[in-house]
Amino acid sequence: MDHTCVCTNGNSKAWYKAPGHFNGTLDAFIKIVRREGIKSLWSGLPPTLIMAVPATVIYFTCYDQLRAALRVRMGSHAEEAPLLAGALARVGSVTVISPLELIRTKMQSQRSSYRELSEVIHSAVRNEGWRSLWRGWGPTLLRDVPFSAMYWYNYEKGKAWLCKHNNIREPTFAITFISGAVSGSISSIVTLPFDVVKTRRQVEIGELQAMNLSSKASSSTLSVMTKIVAENGVGGLFVGFLPRVIKVAAACAIMISSYEFGKAFFRKHNQERLLSSNT
Repeated sequence: MDHTCVCTNGNSKAWYKAPGHFNGTLDAFIKIVRREGIKSLWSGLPPTLIMAVPATVIYFTCYDQLRAALRVRMGSHAEEAPLLAGALARVGSVTVISPLELIRTKMQSQRSSYRELSEVIHSAVRNEGWRSLWRGWGPTLLRDVPFSAMYWYNYEKGKAWLCKHNNIREPTFAITFISGAVSGSISSIVTLPFDVVKTRRQVEIGELQAMNLSSKASSSTLSVMTKIVAENGVGGLFVGFLPRVIKVAAACAIMISSYEFGKAFFRKHNQERLLSSNT
C-alpha cells in the first residue's frame, strides 16, 4: 500500500509542508526523524490499514482458491497455475479497493477527517460521477497484475527449490521469508515504471484538490511515461528504485511468511480438533 503526500506547489495554504531535499533513502530517514520525529515514519497508517485489510483478505483468499482450481484444470501446465491465479486475484482486489484508494488520496489532499468521509464520497460522485471512483484503475492494474503474476510464480518456484535443496517437504519460516523477499524484489524492479506513473497521477489529483481546482481527466499511461522520459530521461521511470525495492522486499517477506505460518498453524489446529472429536 502506498502513502501519498501532497506537494505545496506554490500554495501557501496547503497543509503539507515539504521537509526539504533528500539525497537518498538514508538521508530521507535521518531528516524526517530529525524534523518531524520518529512517529512521522508511520504517518498515514490508519487510512492505509483501512485499505490493506480488505485488500489482503480478498487477494489471498482468491489466490488460494484459484490456484487450487487451476491446478486441477490445467493438467500438465499446472506449474503455471500460480501465475494466472495471482493475476486474476489481483484484478479482483484492485477493482474492489480502487475507490477506497482514490478517496484516501482526496482525504489526504484536503486533510479531511473520518467524519467527513461521507461528504468526500458524495462530492466525488456528484461532481464527476460514479466512474470517477475508479480513476487510476488502469495504471494500477498495469503495475499490480504483472507484479502479482511474477511474484507468485517466482515465489512458488523458489519455495519448491529451497525445500528440495534442504530435503524437506514443508517450507520453514526462513524459506518462505527468503522466497518472498527475492520474488518481491524481482517483481518490484520490473513494474517500477508503472508505479512511478501511478504515483504521479495520484499526486496531480491531490494537488488539484488541495488548490480547489477541478480535477481534469488524467492523461493515459503511455502519455505520462512519454512526458517523464522527455523531462527526466529513461531514468525518470525508475525514480525511487532503492526505497521501493527495500520496502517491497521487506513487505513481501513479512507478509508471505506470516501468511504461510498462519495457514500451517490453523491447519494443524483444525486437524487436532478433528482427531479429538472423532475419539
